[in-house]
Amino acid sequence: MNKLQEKSLYDGLKAGFPIVIGYVPIGMAFGLLARNVGVPFGENCLFSILVFAGASQFMALDLLRAGIATGDIVLATFLLNLRHMVMSASLAARLNNINKKWLPFIAFGITDETFSVASLHEGKLTAAFLLALNGISYGAWIGGTATGYVVGTILPETVQISLGVGLYAMFTAILTPEIKKSMAALTLAGLSGFTYIALDALKFFPDGWKLITAIIIGSTAGPFLLKDSCEGDKI
Repeated sequence: MNKLQEKSLYDGLKAGFPIVIGYVPIGMAFGLLARNVGVPFGENCLFSILVFAGASQFMALDLLRAGIATGDIVLATFLLNLRHMVMSASLAARLNNINKKWLPFIAFGITDETFSVASLHEGKLTAAFLLALNGISYGAWIGGTATGYVVGTILPETVQISLGVGLYAMFTAILTPEIKKSMAALTLAGLSGFTYIALDALKFFPDGWKLITAIIIGSTAGPFLLKDSCEGDKI
């Protein structure tokens, strides 16, 4: 039995601790924003319990505040979360004889951050490691959103504002290493951002469909822009 299998649960908790540090303040920012948008406390908690996808949750709140139709919000969230299918497929190739009953729980707990941490962990992955990694992150996210909703408004205004930039800081931390390895990643991120800005300036699409269109264009361009980078990693 290798070292990873012997200490998989402990390793998962240890690997997830830095994510906890990031998730708590960002979850608080979501809870605070949900309260400001008018989402009841119960629905705020269900958002995190059932969805557990920070970017999609923040996006959904922005679309709700803008008065976007429910169907458009669901579609935009679905498209944004499609990347989780690719993440799940990538991790599935490294699973070490995991009982299939754990797969739904592992898949549900995959986020950008937990996927990044699991991907960087060498060797075969075990159910205990992934469940611990995902579980501690999940608990931190739910706790953060509930805490932010309850106590967020008593925080100083400067602290409330600083919480709001946490999600962008976390995504920047994920994107920066990829940009250092490949300019294609920077090009793809720039293309997606430029597409949304252009559509917003043209006022051609409804608010919800601007984001949906930017997601589709960025996802379509990704395999072509990142093709050379992926082939270089195989060599």
